[in-house]
Amino acid sequence: MGIIIKSEKEIAVMRQAGKIVAEVLRIVSRQVKPGMKTRELDIIAERELKNRGARSSFKGYRGFPANLCVSVNDEIVHGIPGDRVLKNGDVVSLDFGVIYEGFQGDAAVTVPVGEASPEARRLIATTREALESGIAAARAGAALGDVSAAIQDYAEARGYSVVREYTGHGIGREMHEEPQIPNCTEPPYGLKPGMGPVLKKGMTLALEPMLNTGDWHTRVATDRWTVLTADGGLSAHFEHTIAIDDTEPEVLTRGVYA
Repeated sequence: MGIIIKSEKEIAVMRQAGKIVAEVLRIVSRQVKPGMKTRELDIIAERELKNRGARSSFKGYRGFPANLCVSVNDEIVHGIPGDRVLKNGDVVSLDFGVIYEGFQGDAAVTVPVGEASPEARRLIATTREALESGIAAARAGAALGDVSAAIQDYAEARGYSVVREYTGHGIGREMHEEPQIPNCTEPPYGLKPGMGPVLKKGMTLALEPMLNTGDWHTRVATDRWTVLTADGGLSAHFEHTIAIDDTEPEVLTRGVYA
């Protein structure tokens, strides 16, 4: 399937899906504190979803058992909420998607648990800024590789590695649509500046840089879901769903960090 251009009506529904994502993810992130189990965050997300008449994009997707991905410290993405107890100084990435009236929204945020170290705070801030750099590059007429380059250049100039094997993606009626959106430019994982599809009004994309303090290589845990840094370094993850417009892109999940 090729890249799907959304109508104004479809984007309006995705705008509402994105609003729900932002509201719920903001509520969940504000509840993160030392001593709580990660499954408690999933319970909060499920409750808030029901209150808004939406359902999770994640629960049941290829067998994933939860509404929310909760990834801690060296866990990059796809962490399964459970009995793990959060400790002061942990770094927690929360990834969340919803389906509303047949359309999807997807976003992620990384937050500290209690008092974070300077290293953790800098990693979190840089990952968020790398996402904003990618969004700024996502203009109609630009190539997808320009977005990849903006993210990687911002991150690596500040001393962080960018995860290669996991990428952003198109989004709409399906959570994962074309195109894949690399966060780097080197083959075989990435797209060089000026390469890849040209962005057009009506494209809806989920940009999601994942940055590590150490090497970019990853491994998958025995649960076959949780992705970790290969060297045990810290990781952070931020994501927004955006719609390409005639001028600057519209961030459909804006408000997650408010």
